[in-house]
Amino acid sequence: MFRSLLQLCFLCIALQAALTSAAASTDRPPNIVIIYADDLGYGDLGCYGHPTIRTPNLDRMAAEGMRFTQFYSAAEVCTPSRAALLTGRYPIRSGMCHDQVRVLRNNSTGGLPDVEVTLAEQLKEQGYRTACIGKWHLGVWSNDPKHHPQHHGFDVHFGLPH
Repeated sequence: MFRSLLQLCFLCIALQAALTSAAASTDRPPNIVIIYADDLGYGDLGCYGHPTIRTPNLDRMAAEGMRFTQFYSAAEVCTPSRAALLTGRYPIRSGMCHDQVRVLRNNSTGGLPDVEVTLAEQLKEQGYRTACIGKWHLGVWSNDPKHHPQHHGFDVHFGLPH
């Protein structure tokens, strides 16, 4: 577990370095696109060597941008792994991990706590506009609006709550 936290720290340092160097060389910071897919393996994309699955658009993005080749997820399912990616913390520390119910359901009452600082909130402080497209799965906002992605730093959300 220590190794995954250390690698997440390196990811944050790399992002900060990229932002700092880009800000020094141009007036606009670089675009950052994080594609987070459930059940997608490392070798399932052409840019990582899959011999038969064709992913030309993702391969082009990888060729033109920054590509990470070593990373560990904090959990094997969506709710805790998404919480860890957005906060940089183990999901158990934010209450987004449970030993019996691994993911939030449509009848769940909890969600990502207000006190958690997300990557989106940190990017907004640097002048970025942020968007979350797709499944949120960090709280059902029909039960409580404070669990909506826009309450956690995203300017725009288009997708499903769970």
